[in-house]
Amino acid sequence: MANIKSAKKRIIVSKTREERNKAIRSGVKTAVKKVYAAIESGDAAAAKDALVKAASTIDKATSKGVYHKNYASRKISRLNLAVNKIG
Repeated sequence: MANIKSAKKRIIVSKTREERNKAIRSGVKTAVKKVYAAIESGDAAAAKDALVKAASTIDKATSKGVYHKNYASRKISRLNLAVNKIG
């Protein structure tokens, strides 16, 4: 256990950020699963709607520093490709 005050604070801050990042990642995973579920059902309109929401969620996570911008771009691109295939 840390003895120095600044080290104790860093432990608390890192734990708080870890929990926040975990919640954001979970939200992104849920949004992506909804897109793939809509694709599996063959519902193009629902898939496009879910894609818009998922892209927004991924962009928000990227702006908060949870994901790298290239990772987010690749993820959105692949989702777009999958939705366009069912067209």
